[in-house]
Amino acid sequence: MVFEMVSIEEQLELIERGAVDCISRAELEKKLKKSQETGIPLKVKAGFDPTAPDLHLGHTVLLQKLKHFQDLGHDIYFLIGDFTGMIGDPTGKSDTRKPLTVEQVAENAESYKTQVFKILDPVKTRVVFNSTWLGKLSSYDMIKLASELTVARMLERDDFKKRFEGGKPISIHEFLYPLIQGFDSVAMEADVELGGTDQLFNLLMGRDLQRTRGQEPQIVLTMPLLEGLDGVNKMSKSLDNFIGITESADNVYGKVLSMSDELMFRYYELLSDLSKIEIEELREKMNSGILHPKEVKKQLARELTARFHSSEAALAAEDNFEKVFTQGGVPEDMPEFTCSAVEEIWLPQLLVDAGLVKSTSDGRRMIKQNAVSIDGEKITDVGAVLQPHGEALVRVGKRRFCKIVFS
Repeated sequence: MVFEMVSIEEQLELIERGAVDCISRAELEKKLKKSQETGIPLKVKAGFDPTAPDLHLGHTVLLQKLKHFQDLGHDIYFLIGDFTGMIGDPTGKSDTRKPLTVEQVAENAESYKTQVFKILDPVKTRVVFNSTWLGKLSSYDMIKLASELTVARMLERDDFKKRFEGGKPISIHEFLYPLIQGFDSVAMEADVELGGTDQLFNLLMGRDLQRTRGQEPQIVLTMPLLEGLDGVNKMSKSLDNFIGITESADNVYGKVLSMSDELMFRYYELLSDLSKIEIEELREKMNSGILHPKEVKKQLARELTARFHSSEAALAAEDNFEKVFTQGGVPEDMPEFTCSAVEEIWLPQLLVDAGLVKSTSDGRRMIKQNAVSIDGEKITDVGAVLQPHGEALVRVGKRRFCKIVFS
């Protein structure tokens, strides 16, 4: 086992890298020492509700920390909350969230399993579903579990408190969520549980339930919520500030290059496989002028693109980026859209149909910002129309291209 050859201090340094809460460090150190003495690896878990089929870099902060534990030789459990997903995680929500159907959960869970192995070792990772044990609980068991928590304690949660004070509804089933997440830790006899800072209440619930059942309480390790490309809000698809791990190599590379220099080092700390010393060396070289910020950012872009694709794809994406953005060329793998319109078509609508913008209002906004061009010519008229014949190269912003073919 790797952890038998790595000192406790070295393990602690890697585990605590980028972490916000560690409850508690003394207990973690004790568990690591016991693990080293007995040769028994720690059981480390992180739960993911299959609420969406695709993951983005924000989700991979936890996966990267799981990888740290895995690299140290500890046992990793990727817990898919197929049971809790049908309840709906109320964390951070201002309104009751609709639960997922059984079919949605199953479909999203399968997608998750293929994506996480871009980071974790599939041979050394145990994928488990909490319906395995939660589905066996009787109504009596659930009522008994619910009796272990008071409404007053539940309203200590910030999101519940705000909704209660604001007169917004809180469904009874939402109160069950922290309890059954905590019960996951009991069923798995977890040594360590990872989660975002917004999950702290739920993670601590696991400690409480383990303690009352005579188990040694798990260590709670929280990781920060990764800021999106805007550098302000947490990464979110709804805010369109995300980098999806299933996006093309060109998109991943280009989006990383678009972030600010300050945000870049946040991503280095939470997502890079470089050591803290190596990252600080990069920062010092950039600050001293030895390395240009773009070169430091390109290194990060190559690393993240290679992680989700390949080293060859990362280098190709870099070449393509230079060709498009430095030399004014067009991408080699540009998407193509066939338009069967028989009459002239309004440009904003064509942009929507080609998948270049989300709505016609978004298309008009991009035109007003001089961000739309056809065959290299800027379009400034929101009322512009195209005649349905031949082909047209349409560009929106810096990274969105499409070849329009009129049939």
